[in-house]
Amino acid sequence: MKKLFLFGLITLITLAQAKMIDGIAMIVEGEPVTTAEIRAVQRQNGVSKAQAVDMLVINRLQKAAMKDIVVSEDEIDSKISAIAAQNNVSIPQMQKILKKQGTSWISYRNTIREAMKREKFFKEKVINSIPAPSEDELKLFYKNHKKEFTIPSTFRMVEYSSKDEEQLKQFLQTKKVKGVRSKTVTMKTKTMSPTLITTLLQTQNGAYTHPFNAGDKYIMYKMKSKSGRATMPFELAQPIALAKWKQQQQGKALKDYFEKLRVNADIQKLR
Repeated sequence: MKKLFLFGLITLITLAQAKMIDGIAMIVEGEPVTTAEIRAVQRQNGVSKAQAVDMLVINRLQKAAMKDIVVSEDEIDSKISAIAAQNNVSIPQMQKILKKQGTSWISYRNTIREAMKREKFFKEKVINSIPAPSEDELKLFYKNHKKEFTIPSTFRMVEYSSKDEEQLKQFLQTKKVKGVRSKTVTMKTKTMSPTLITTLLQTQNGAYTHPFNAGDKYIMYKMKSKSGRATMPFELAQPIALAKWKQQQQGKALKDYFEKLRVNADIQKLR
């Protein structure tokens, strides 16, 4: 049941839904920000008053920017079904759990709607504005963040080999070694191809790789242990570097987008 706390990843209590009755501190694009909200954000995030105000201003600017984004009821249904499936519960079970937590089904659907609107907004307004990096830019990013591309330097395994691929496949099912040779091997990352490194990184201790053609025979490995530290070669790290670079750029692009909105925004400070 702990998995059900994943529901919390989509905030059940949003700033817009918080029932706070207090003085209005400011109005951003027609949306009020109360002093109680500012204090709540300070307390919940451990930030200063100025930082809390900035967060709330961005929240209201985002709300204004998303006003024309529409999410259909069918889209919400599909999203909720996916969340239920991820948590291995049915929709009725999910409704009961949310009720126990004090969250109405209507409120939950509205929360999902807002989360999906933010996602659409992010894709349409932010991600599409980020140009793809050149290979030189990725290499520079890789060079400056090498600590983030660390992998084991040594793999200790049992190597199984056979002239016949079917014998290896049969061995995987029956564990009968007839016609299959085996030996313990220790391999270093620096002597391996990026393809083999990728395969071994995805293989858990005690698990087997798939059989692959080694030229004069077919081989597969059973992982025993991984140890040491090495830096991924760029050829292997490139797709990971691209994902990390995009993540970094997205954060910057989002900040820049709202900073530009803020310059011309209608913000009235009342107290």
